Amino acid sequence: MEAARQACDLLSGPVRWDTLGSAHYQLGELHRLRGEFTNAEECYRKASEFGRRPEPGLALLRLAQGRIGVATGVLRRALDETQEPPARARLLPAYMESMIASGDVASARAAADELGQIVDLLDGPYLRAVAASAAGAVLVAGDDPRSALRTLRVAESVWRGLDAPYETARVRVLIGLACSALGDPETPGLEFRSARKVFEQLGARPDIERLDVLLRRTYGQAPAGLTAREVEVLRLVASGKTNRAIARELGLSEKTVARHVHNCLTKIGVPSRAAATAYAYENGLIEGAYTQN
Repeated sequence: MEAARQACDLLSGPVRWDTLGSAHYQLGELHRLRGEFTNAEECYRKASEFGRRPEPGLALLRLAQGRIGVATGVLRRALDETQEPPARARLLPAYMESMIASGDVASARAAADELGQIVDLLDGPYLRAVAASAAGAVLVAGDDPRSALRTLRVAESVWRGLDAPYETARVRVLIGLACSALGDPETPGLEFRSARKVFEQLGARPDIERLDVLLRRTYGQAPAGLTAREVEVLRLVASGKTNRAIARELGLSEKTVARHVHNCLTKIGVPSRAAATAYAYENGLIEGAYTQN
């Protein structure tokens, strides 16, 4: 944080390329990861003012605020006008994360596949780690935990080799989710707690809050007093499914689903399905919500 502030000070003056904008952007990234969203937004604004596009950081900020539609729209537009592989590699992980949050696993998978192709083209350990993390997150979201675990172990190893504790911790959260889906009752808690220690050391408050939700879920405690069935329904609501589609998927009547949806909205204290979607994402109820930035 101090280094980024010094860069902003040293680069102030006549604008040359986007150097000052990049310094403000990096400061915004740090504020976002620390949960200081107002400061982050101001830094992204300054980055844009000094010539550095605020994507993907600003879109990830909107995602953290539960504004999934805004985030996906911004990232889709940014990708549409970006052709160079290195620049697309900076946008694709955030796009993939927003697609998982919106329940569009197919689009997330396409983004992860493109990242893999860019790695084949450019190579380098950082890109390999990003691509493996992305592929693992998509496999977790797509209900293939066994394949996800193999991929995520590779990602974890590469991030450790790069001495990147934050990225390593995020991958460990995904490993915990994959182990949980495979019926392992012991390992998820170990992975989550190890990741939490790193987040605490780094001051990554949003990650700590989401991880605390996962820890509660590991021991069978759902947020807001939701039952297991209500959590299941809420996840499907967050994926954009109608009551009729949810009824077909769960083998329930539409009337029963409508009652579950009403109970969910009442318990979590929100007025609409859109607000319930934001709540589900913020509280870690959407599988695969942890992905690499």
